[in-house]
Amino acid sequence: MLTTLLFLMVLPIAAAFQFSSPNQSLTTDQEEGTPLSQKEENENNEEYEDRLSDLPNSVILCILSFLNTKDGVRTCVLSRRWKDIWKHIPTLVLDSSRFDTVRQFEIFMSKILTLRDNTIALHSLDFDHIGKMEHQLLQKILDYVYSHKTKLQRLRIFVHNDNGLIMQCVSSCKNLTSLRLSIYPRMSFCVKTILFPKSLNLPALETLDLSNFTFYGWRKRLCWALFGLCQIEEFDHSWLYGNGHTNHYHINSPKIAKIELSTPSLCTFTFYGIPHPKICRSNLSSVKEVKIYARMDTSLEKLPMVLFNWLQELLAVKSLKVSSITLQILSLVPDLLEVKLPSLCNLKLVEIKMQPLSFALSCILKDAMLMKAAAKSPEEAADLRKTFGAGLEPPSIPDGIVDFLLQNSSTAKVNIS
Repeated sequence: MLTTLLFLMVLPIAAAFQFSSPNQSLTTDQEEGTPLSQKEENENNEEYEDRLSDLPNSVILCILSFLNTKDGVRTCVLSRRWKDIWKHIPTLVLDSSRFDTVRQFEIFMSKILTLRDNTIALHSLDFDHIGKMEHQLLQKILDYVYSHKTKLQRLRIFVHNDNGLIMQCVSSCKNLTSLRLSIYPRMSFCVKTILFPKSLNLPALETLDLSNFTFYGWRKRLCWALFGLCQIEEFDHSWLYGNGHTNHYHINSPKIAKIELSTPSLCTFTFYGIPHPKICRSNLSSVKEVKIYARMDTSLEKLPMVLFNWLQELLAVKSLKVSSITLQILSLVPDLLEVKLPSLCNLKLVEIKMQPLSFALSCILKDAMLMKAAAKSPEEAADLRKTFGAGLEPPSIPDGIVDFLLQNSSTAKVNIS
């Protein structure tokens, strides 16, 4: 959208350049010997007025900072004034997918790092390199990050490289407010992960998103990938410390048994996976937005109560986004609809994302519904069994579950997608 807007804005400039040559300054009438009047000449000048270039540099740089660096550099052809403006942009977005070959991208990136005005502070770097990456190239981008470490606020790196120098560089950027790292082995078939440091002191950090890292667990046991692609092994306790400023945590963890949060400013909590971690000794009263997209594991019977306990912790949440599978798992809590929740009193929005029902979860839900029906009467259970035998599936959104969530916030808006 911003790219389209920018080029729509610069269109009059390109038109102005088209008519700026002395040999093209005459109209057809002039070429035939009939000069334009002063009024007509002024009207033509106004029509092709370069309004974008009249903006102050600070505004132009703000617009360009939203562009991919490749597009930003292309603006250098617009006029003499624009020739070097891209060198002062405070952001770099380097994405190899925008080039035909990796080699083209690497040449472009090397030239950018060389030609950009190094006296201009770099506030944001987004580096995405697909495929094998040479050590020298990685070292060059890390050296550039290190040279701007005092002003750098947002850093995203997506690479296939197992070099530990990345974390050394990251740890030096003390003013980072957003850190997103996805680091994968050079060979796609390799399952090796990157060892995350035992401690990382980033006091200004507000957003953290990590993928494919190995973490140290308690009692010196290793766990895999606490964030992102999470395959946890021999790990029963995760401790996350946000230094009082962390606002967003995104956790995708199928086998963590316990999560301990010390994040007094936490406002967003997102969870993907099998919901059996216990959130303990945590202050979640500041959380305003919660996203839970759960999966079911047939060997774990405590998952419904885990979800229920999570809901009880969320006292101030205003936005609750869940999947239909999350609600189906939650519905397995015994006598759930009779429970009075002490939480969810400030809900403004509930969003439910529909997901297909798996065969395993369908069987679990059917068994639970049959047990409830049998507790009422054998006849009701028999009728329900016949209904299931005829092909009827459990409802995508369990009966009464939405009213249960809204019992303390009856005016909250419900969206189903």
